[in-house]
Amino acid sequence: MIIKFLGVGEAFDETLSNTSIWVRAEGAESGKSSVLLDCGFTAPPSFWRNCQDPDELDAIWISHFHGDHFFGIPALLTRFWEMGRKKTLLIAGQEGVEQIILKTTRLAYASIMDKFAFELQFREIEPGESVRTAGLSWRTALNGHSRRDLALRLDSGGKSVFYSGDGLATPETLTLALGCDLIIHEAFRLDQNIPNHGNILSCIDFARLAGARSLALVHVERNERRNRREEILRVIADVKDPRVFMPEPEEEVEI
Repeated sequence: MIIKFLGVGEAFDETLSNTSIWVRAEGAESGKSSVLLDCGFTAPPSFWRNCQDPDELDAIWISHFHGDHFFGIPALLTRFWEMGRKKTLLIAGQEGVEQIILKTTRLAYASIMDKFAFELQFREIEPGESVRTAGLSWRTALNGHSRRDLALRLDSGGKSVFYSGDGLATPETLTLALGCDLIIHEAFRLDQNIPNHGNILSCIDFARLAGARSLALVHVERNERRNRREEILRVIADVKDPRVFMPEPEEEVEI
């Protein structure tokens, strides 16, 4: 699996795009798979800079219905139409994903979907389900956030990645993350406990309990990332197992 951190910022960061992760996998049985995890209002330009093939992307995952995680969908779809996309696109998420995405896209560009030469397919993937689609195995668990948020685990070819969306870890998300190669977790603060968000220290504990090989910290609050950056880097440098890092925009890792 190749993981590209197209965006790593929180909702209102003026310098960093909203958190959005591009996952590419290749397996003997499934062929190539290309999935975008969340697409907020500032995320699409990062995708366009890194991918000029309108048919490259197989699927989009929406963790929850806050604007910094899905308001970029209308722009992304419309540019796919401009670029001549033909391939069916899967949009997956929790219950209600189809109605919300269609409503949002129509609000942004009233009749644009009538012009699409590609089909949109929708798939709800609720906790307790194990789904194989777009060449990957998908499982979800409920995270602790102010709006219902589903953490996601993707497995392919013996490799696995966990993405929290936003929110506090739960016993259910810990079970989901067990043994993952890479955990990508929202970590709003370094050490402060605030409602509905994780922090860096608790995410490190979570990754250790899960037995993960690596932990990527994303969605760090803009002033925390800026003003406490050196302190954060010292904290994570002292962690030897798992490997912990705070990815930069468009950084790429392979697992």
